[in-house]
Parts: sequence; structure tokens; C-alpha cells
Amino acid sequence: MIKIIILAAGKGKRMKSHLPKVLAPLNGRPMIEHLIKSVKWAGVDARPIIIVSLDNKNLIKKSLRNFNCSYAVQKEQLGTGHAVSSARRLAAGADRIIVLYGDHPFLKKETIRKMAASGKAAITLATVKVNNFKSWRKNFLHWGRIIRKRGKITAIVEFKDASDKEKSKKELNPALYSFDAGWLWHNLKKLQNNNAQGEYYLTDLIKLAFAEGLKIDSFIIDPREAMGINSKEELEIAEKLMK
Repeated sequence: MIKIIILAAGKGKRMKSHLPKVLAPLNGRPMIEHLIKSVKWAGVDARPIIIVSLDNKNLIKKSLRNFNCSYAVQKEQLGTGHAVSSARRLAAGADRIIVLYGDHPFLKKETIRKMAASGKAAITLATVKVNNFKSWRKNFLHWGRIIRKRGKITAIVEFKDASDKEKSKKELNPALYSFDAGWLWHNLKKLQNNNAQGEYYLTDLIKLAFAEGLKIDSFIIDPREAMGINSKEELEIAEKLMK
């Protein structure tokens, strides 16, 4: 069984809105609704789990009342790794866990299906490659960098923790993951928050898997499909791309 977890607990302070970030309107609908529709059309998980906060739970549930979803509450904002752990009870029995972000409205059903068919790798992740950070690609500037050694992914370094050399890399992490469920739940407990944000990063699981000699698969997707939205400026760019 495959379960999809959608992270939607973030406050989105840069949006400067009274609405939760994932409910910001995009092409006339809440941005998370575009993602939920792709999940539905993918046919991988009929009842995805949405991670919400105590503050935004009711608003998000009301907005998505016409969709069949489960909800788990992240009581404290302690990072993406902590957010995923909030869904463990609801995801019990799953063999594979797909983690998506609620602010990725362009994700296609075909990509979700590809992640679901990721086989026996401990982790499969989508990556993005860009030649520069000009025009609409400036949305990607602050994304985590994919670190490879002899072609193999060894780590993902968040932008705020990256060296100048790492920041120069053009293969980026759009935060789309598929995990072996048993391995995920066991290793979430190993995450530490000794980083610039003081948070438990889901991305640190890549280093753990590499250190264990486990298989880490990846595939490249179109940057436009991977675009996330964290500010009003990025929302305006997304509006133009969606038309």
C-alpha cells in the first residue's frame, strides 16, 4: 500500500496574507487544490494525508471539504522531518510513503505515478536542473542543492547551510520524495536540528541512507512542474505560467 503525505502546516509569512499559504488563490482556486486534483487523477492513494497546523486546520479542511483527505496536526513547527512524523499513525500499514508539498500546484499525475512505481529504493526523489536563476527561474535560487559523488546522490544541502561552492550547483531539490515506509519511520527518529534553521530536515535522510549504503534513486522533472510558491512575487509568476 502507498500513502501520500502532503505538507501544508507552514504559516507562509512571506505571503503576507491572513490565509494559510496553501490556500492562496491561484487561477481562481486555492493552490493546494491543484495538487490535490493531480493526486486524485494519479490514482495512487484515494485518501491522502494532509499535515496541517493547529492554526490552519479548520480553514484547510473547509476549503478541501469536497475532497477525500485525512488530516494530521503538526502541533509545533519543528521542520519537515517532524511534520512527516505527525502522520505515522494515519499511514500505518503502508509499504511506501510519498511526500509532497502543498505549495507545488504544477505537479503532474504522471510524476506522482512515477514516484509510486519507484521500486525497492530506500529513497527516490525528483530533481530539477536549471542553467541559471533568471526570469521565472529565480524562484529556485534558495532551494536545496543536490550533492553527488561519482554520479550518486550523497546529500541535499539546504541553501542557508550551503557553502559558496555548493550554492553554485544547478541541480536542485524540489522536495518530492518516495520512501520505503519502514526505513522512513525508523530513521526519522535519528534526525537532528543542528542547522541554521534549528529544524529537523527531511532532507537529512539522504545522508543517512547514503551512509548506510542504501539505494537512492532519482529522476529529473521539468522545472516548471516543480515550482513552489512562497511569496506574493512567486505567486504572480505562477499565475502567468498557468495561463
